[in-house]
Amino acid sequence: MNAVRAIAERTGRHCLLLPSNRLGLYLALRHWCTPGQRLLMSPISADEILFLVLAAGLRPVIAPLSRRDGNIDAARADLGAVDAVLTTNLYGLPDDVTAFTGKIVIEDVAHAMETSLGGRPLGTFGQAGVFSLSKHPGAGSGGVLAVDDPADLHALERARDLLLEPGVLRNELIAVASSMARQAALRLDLVRPALRLMRALGMQEEREGYRIALRGPDLDLALKQAPELPPFDPWVQADLHDYRTRRGPLARWYQSRRVAKVPRERARRVAGVRRLAELPCAAPAVREQVEQPLFRVPLLVRERDQAIAELERNGVATGYLYDPPYDEYAPGFTEPSPEPEAARWWARHVLPVDPLYAARALPALERLTPA
Repeated sequence: MNAVRAIAERTGRHCLLLPSNRLGLYLALRHWCTPGQRLLMSPISADEILFLVLAAGLRPVIAPLSRRDGNIDAARADLGAVDAVLTTNLYGLPDDVTAFTGKIVIEDVAHAMETSLGGRPLGTFGQAGVFSLSKHPGAGSGGVLAVDDPADLHALERARDLLLEPGVLRNELIAVASSMARQAALRLDLVRPALRLMRALGMQEEREGYRIALRGPDLDLALKQAPELPPFDPWVQADLHDYRTRRGPLARWYQSRRVAKVPRERARRVAGVRRLAELPCAAPAVREQVEQPLFRVPLLVRERDQAIAELERNGVATGYLYDPPYDEYAPGFTEPSPEPEAARWWARHVLPVDPLYAARALPALERLTPA
């Protein structure tokens, strides 16, 4: 199924195809927010999301975090002090988006393509929902921006086209082939040799722990050019250097092929969530969401690095770790959370596990000590 049509049918909204979720988030923030506004956001999300907020000329206000699900603790956040909210829906667990009524709300549903709240799909509550085709579908690239008003869609399309860079067929072939190889390695239980090869070839982005290098003085220079996006490319493009490159027919065909597989994997994904929810180290909110096809199941464990190594030995790769929280990672560029300890604890102990490979992971997970 065509990727845009699939999201449009799910949300009932007008949808725009993008080279990446991150470009969609920037477009939505620029379209609905004004430079200088204060944006409430979770302390735990991908590095590039913080840089997109800065690129849009907004002031990141770091929210208190809920220990139950790793999302914004809406009851403890000072909503009167912010203009807009960016949800995260971490690992597919839904933010309490209904608590943000009256604010500009941009929903990042990269992890929550199939998650619903009260029977209503995420990505339909805020002014915009921004989906990823590289998460649930595993297409390696691609995003979809979903909005209610056709006038907004046309304005966003024009803004998108101004930022797109021309595609190169050779690079597109390599990207699609690489994504296919990753999927094959997972399916054939070749994760360990695949990871060793990627590390030996330098194919993984260099990081300081789990975050990319901040490079504060360079970031200060880029901030002087906000709300322009290109000066922030060195940070935003981490792990996806062609995040705003126009995709050709081959990539679109592959994205559609991968999106068509998502509904067929739903039952297997939910079954994995149920099995992992039974572990004593499962995050509390997981036990309340066992019918949701989560992107990852967050476990909260004492010795995470040892657990990651053990999972790799069992053929399960671990990613999507966001440690430390934003206000510790970029203290000069964020307004700190009034209650930072919950985020520090969560970031230090969370272990996200792919429910599609729950059976492969369980022998390692059953021996873990809860945090």
